[in-house]
Amino acid sequence: MNRVYVCSCFGITEQQVKQHAENGACTPRQIASASKAGTDCGSCVRRIQALLGRGTCPRRELADKGKPVLSEVAGLDEAA
Repeated sequence: MNRVYVCSCFGITEQQVKQHAENGACTPRQIASASKAGTDCGSCVRRIQALLGRGTCPRRELADKGKPVLSEVAGLDEAA
């Protein structure tokens, strides 16, 4: 198996980044939350951005339309 590493600090491969993206990670920050990639030296962040590209992402599509991208917290209004 040929592994192309994106993040040497944590041993994260291109395939792992792509898998996280398929599971809904749309930004380098979300990839970092899922895998730690980009959280140490940061040299892989641009590569992660390139892998994510401008593909389909529900939150990105909302942002492009100028709509809020964060979902409302359920029950927040009820607690007030």
